Amino acid sequence: MMDRLKHRLIVSCQASEGDAFYGPDFMARFARAAVDGGAAGIRANSPADIRAIRRAVDVPVIGIQKRVHSDGRILITPTFEDARALVEAGAAAVALDCTARGRSNGALERVRRIKAELGVPVLADIATLDEAIAAAGAGADFVLSTLRGYTVETEHITAFEPGFIADLVRRAGAPVIAEGRIHSPAQAAQALRAGAFAVIVGTAITRPHEITRWFARAIETKPAWYIGLDLGGTNTKYGIVSSDGRLLCEGFTPTPPGGGREALLAALKSAAASCLDAAARAGISPAALGVATAGWVDAGTGRVVYATGNLPGWTGTDIAGELRAATGLRVAVENDANALAVAERCFGAAKGCDNFVCVTLGTGVGGGCYTGGRLNRGAHFFANALGHIRIQPDGLPCTCGNRGCLEAYANAAALVRYAGGGFVSAEQVIAAANSGDAGARDAVRTLARYLAQGCSTIVHLLDPEMLILSGGLAQNNPALLADLEEEMSRLTTVWTRRGLEIRLSPLAYYGGVIGAAAVAIQQD
Repeated sequence: MMDRLKHRLIVSCQASEGDAFYGPDFMARFARAAVDGGAAGIRANSPADIRAIRRAVDVPVIGIQKRVHSDGRILITPTFEDARALVEAGAAAVALDCTARGRSNGALERVRRIKAELGVPVLADIATLDEAIAAAGAGADFVLSTLRGYTVETEHITAFEPGFIADLVRRAGAPVIAEGRIHSPAQAAQALRAGAFAVIVGTAITRPHEITRWFARAIETKPAWYIGLDLGGTNTKYGIVSSDGRLLCEGFTPTPPGGGREALLAALKSAAASCLDAAARAGISPAALGVATAGWVDAGTGRVVYATGNLPGWTGTDIAGELRAATGLRVAVENDANALAVAERCFGAAKGCDNFVCVTLGTGVGGGCYTGGRLNRGAHFFANALGHIRIQPDGLPCTCGNRGCLEAYANAAALVRYAGGGFVSAEQVIAAANSGDAGARDAVRTLARYLAQGCSTIVHLLDPEMLILSGGLAQNNPALLADLEEEMSRLTTVWTRRGLEIRLSPLAYYGGVIGAAAVAIQQD
């Protein structure tokens, strides 16, 4: 296999959910087109895509499995079971994240086990020289520059670096395959001149929407930039967002647990300072700052009207005033689920849709909706409290002080509870369900049954065109969508005539950051 790939082009055929070309059949067609054009190998994500590609072409396939890890970010082939499934589907080699973050999840031990038990070459995706040396020392057959610029330590790197490839070739201790930010034939040739064994190119060949975006950016007017802060019960996410919804940079930090108002404000101010530093390095000046927060908000004043026990001491906080004083920027504040609904209408699934409901599923359960083309906040800013629709009389206690609320039955803790012992996070349950674990699959189905009770109530009240699921429980969880639609069809009257579309948000983990910025954009 390796003789066939030496000094040749490997094409990465991948598409995320929501992409127009998402799905095994499209990936197989891209692979065939790539091989017809001279590609000697393919890199592909998931057993389903690999099986389809193997039927379409006769070249080596490097297999990966992307999973959303417990920190909310993608991890590449995080388990041995993932690697086994890739090989059984026809992968001739397996790649996995061997960065410092990947190693903390057992990557180096997994390298050894894959080689010993599956008998295929193992490729280590790295971002730094030290990571490459460690992976080669653990037995990795190749090191790949895939994650250069995509880790916390290297996020300042935004362009292809042939000098880094040359350094890897000299010092890594294993053959080097160049991958990441290679956007032109000239850069691919540079990689080979630097000593790379082979070159992998993905976005520049197989993602038409990104290629189109490069051309569009080259001719569009200069965008404005906005800081977005998303304060959640578990993590505080932040980033810089363009006026057309593009993320320039992003990051997250744990939300201080139980620290009260001052700790939460300090976390927001620290996140804002990180964004201002990033903006300065990029040579841009943010026009405004947007904040999406758990709790109900007076959008006119930027003050928290009420927050549940998830954020103790947050009720009454003047977020806008505090951050305006700290940053000197105009500040817009909105409830997090409302902000996500704004993002969906501006940049996501609900473009052109005047009547829709956005449901966020994570530490809590939130809702945001548009009716008649306008964001619905209610007379006292308490509208869209979907998580506090009571579905079980005298049921489980909720953070709002009542019992039997939907939130207690459809949040992350509930999913872990339904799965029984052996799981410590909702992400683990979802990953297990996707891998065929019967108990985890039943847990997702149980959560969908409870979620349908709350969603059917709001559908009966508002009759929306679309229901959009977002948040951690919706990420990488296609079974939830199917189960919810099945339950909704039983609970909702005149279901067949409604034409209600149920979709997963395409905005992914940083949708709340984009939503916070979108609120600020709309106020301009």
